[in-house]
Amino acid sequence: MSVRSPKRSSKRSAKPPRTPIPQEVKVLIAAAFAIAIGFGIVVPVLPQYAASFDVGVAASSAVISAFAFCRLVFAPTGGRILDRVGERRTYLTGLVIVALSSFATAFATSYWQLLIFRGLGGIGSTMFTVSAMGLIVRLAPVTERGRISGLYATTFLLGGILGPALGGLLAGLGLRAPFVIYGVAILIAAAVVYLRISPEALGDRSQRAAQPRMEFKEAWAFGPYRAAMVSAFANGWTSFGIRVALIPLLASAVFGAGPALSGIALTVFAAGSALALTFTGRLTDQIGRKPLVVTGLLVAGAMTAVIGLTENVAVFAVAAFLAGAGSGTLNPGLQATVADVIGPHRSGGQVLSRFQMSMDAGQIAGPILAGAIVDATGFGWAFGISGALLIVAAAAWIPVTDTLKRDDVDPVPTGSVPQVSQQETRDDEPGAPNRKS
Repeated sequence: MSVRSPKRSSKRSAKPPRTPIPQEVKVLIAAAFAIAIGFGIVVPVLPQYAASFDVGVAASSAVISAFAFCRLVFAPTGGRILDRVGERRTYLTGLVIVALSSFATAFATSYWQLLIFRGLGGIGSTMFTVSAMGLIVRLAPVTERGRISGLYATTFLLGGILGPALGGLLAGLGLRAPFVIYGVAILIAAAVVYLRISPEALGDRSQRAAQPRMEFKEAWAFGPYRAAMVSAFANGWTSFGIRVALIPLLASAVFGAGPALSGIALTVFAAGSALALTFTGRLTDQIGRKPLVVTGLLVAGAMTAVIGLTENVAVFAVAAFLAGAGSGTLNPGLQATVADVIGPHRSGGQVLSRFQMSMDAGQIAGPILAGAIVDATGFGWAFGISGALLIVAAAAWIPVTDTLKRDDVDPVPTGSVPQVSQQETRDDEPGAPNRKS
């Protein structure tokens, strides 16, 4: 018995071999890095560029909102385009639109031209964002979805951190130069994707056209997708909305500090997110989507409330770091859940676009509503309510099952297509029979 025991223990501890990341996915990750750096270059100079047309603070801020607003409004159309022409073509078209928008923005001669050109960039942005998610759904192995989502998010985050630093070095070139550089970076990314991701890599187009399309109402029948939508809204509200809009104001009003402290807070938030993303993607594939998403929501929610309540600089910085870690913990699981619901053999443009819309809606509504709460009751209530929103989103996961587990399938009405999608997702797992379209 003592001889057999080590053998059994060895078998239990043996880990299955890790599936390599497809070359096409690596290309998408590299393109995301170039796009994020370019975006980071233009964001810091955009308000100053708008102000150079002799407009006030509100008008300057409207240029930023126009980009997000167009992303939100155009998302359903972008999803339909993706379903009609495919992920690769939608992705490339979106990148070209953003590049042209950036070039036009650089040569705008009036504020209204700037507003229109920047808004048009939001249309291209939602096209390549949704299609990039679609490409990852189709190309990523089922067992590596969480890890790949984490790598993609980390790359975009690091590019966003390096971009503003690079933009500072380019400040001497003038306010228009960053937009030209961004446009060139986008075109380079589009060329790389065009050359390195062939249509054949996505399967035969005639076969793909015959595959069923997942509509939004079909995905909505899945509890995990509904929970992901709620979480995306809350995360957009807090992590991408009030973090950027209110933390600089909080640093000034509560701590009497200038841009330095708010910059440190934003940096440590990004550092916490980047650190979490280095391992939470893998954990999402190993222990499930739900545990990581719930943990991330709870941590981010609690720390968001602490940020608004503390008057200690050290606590403020630690809370910002942990809030970022919470955001980095939940993001891979959210994207992997949506990918699980769609499956690799379905066209899910509408499903992906609605998911992106929920995050964009939170990003737009958060600064406006939380800002109104600050005016009425102070920062403590604004950050406290925002943190509570994340905790409510965590509660939305309690009744649903984890999409990673093969046997845990939410009950779906008879004849509903999402049930087929879940089966397709299962069949793509290692050891499952190979299905042909």
